[in-house]
Amino acid sequence: MTTPRQSERWTEAARGYLSRTTPVVPPIYQCTTFELDDDSYRDIVEGGGFGQTWYTRFGNPTVAWAADAVARLEGGEAAVMTSSGMAAITTTLLSLCRAGDRIVAARELYGDTRDLLVRDLSGLGIRVDFVATADLGQWEAALAAGPTAVAYAESLSNPQLRVLDIPRVAELAHRRGTRLVVDNTFASAFTVQPLALGADVVVHSATKFLNGHSDVVAGVVVADAASVREVQRRVVTFGTCLDPHAAFLVARALHTYQLRLGRQADAAARIARWLEGSPEVMEVRYPGLGSHPDAAVAERTWRSGRRGAMVAFVVGGGNDRAARFLRALKVVREATSLGGVETLISAPHNSSQFSYTPQELDLAGIGPGLVRLSVGIEDAAELLADLDQALRRTATPAAAQPT
Repeated sequence: MTTPRQSERWTEAARGYLSRTTPVVPPIYQCTTFELDDDSYRDIVEGGGFGQTWYTRFGNPTVAWAADAVARLEGGEAAVMTSSGMAAITTTLLSLCRAGDRIVAARELYGDTRDLLVRDLSGLGIRVDFVATADLGQWEAALAAGPTAVAYAESLSNPQLRVLDIPRVAELAHRRGTRLVVDNTFASAFTVQPLALGADVVVHSATKFLNGHSDVVAGVVVADAASVREVQRRVVTFGTCLDPHAAFLVARALHTYQLRLGRQADAAARIARWLEGSPEVMEVRYPGLGSHPDAAVAERTWRSGRRGAMVAFVVGGGNDRAARFLRALKVVREATSLGGVETLISAPHNSSQFSYTPQELDLAGIGPGLVRLSVGIEDAAELLADLDQALRRTATPAAAQPT
């Protein structure tokens, strides 16, 4: 008697169950490979192996479901998940650029992104020139200076919270035959959809707001189908694919995306207004405040009346005072990531931009005392009380005196 193969037993059992019921959420296909037949071989040959369910590095049903969910969220034609946000950025830029090409990038960028551009891509013969995120004159001049493969920026810069004028930068880039790549991690699709405003490619650290629970490292690239296919080729060869279980967690988190982001954005706006009135705070950066230099750009280009869940502010007393303030917090947690349901705070000079020199920090607008706050879903009054007590406890005697 011949014993059936394990796969045949599983297939028979699955068909029996699925003939009677359908799972409410997509299952986790935690497998590396799938059995092949003549139809599978034909699909592989015709599709080049990309997006086919035959080997998980090339494609996996759970990962594909998560990618499709993000593509719909961003209003994109297609998407591919990656193993991290930096994997999304790296595979995208190495798909769009070759040795001898040029990138014009915003100066205000996440530290590791800057390291990729300055240290790694330059070593591959790709030139990078930097401009200020909000200076359209600099963008125009840099793009006019010579052929440019990619214009790169963050929709909301980390951690300065400058707002990119996506439609105008896209227009300037397309006029020169340049593609615009936008990192939408900080602003999120809840507030702005860069593709609808003219961007060609959107990247995310899905670790942040898309997943929102501080338990997954993931990335995603969203664009037209042809561009995503090119990026996926590099995902396959570089091995930057996402694990199916991680993809499942991202997909699950997206069910609460609108609820989470709405609550977080409302609390962030309330906190920003309160911080602006605090004598212990020298400056508040939040696109929903009239004092923000790019408030009009956000009003014109962002799709929601809400302005996201990120707040940056400067405490009096410099970095030493900032460090004491962070350690005095009891509800807000000091950690380097963002976008989770818990409120996190950090000092960029020794976390997200730790690799910057003092001169580079100054040029990027990261001055002494700057802290970055990622607002979670806790009660806003509780967060305000925690920020207030920490500011009071670390106040200098002079600053604590009534004016």
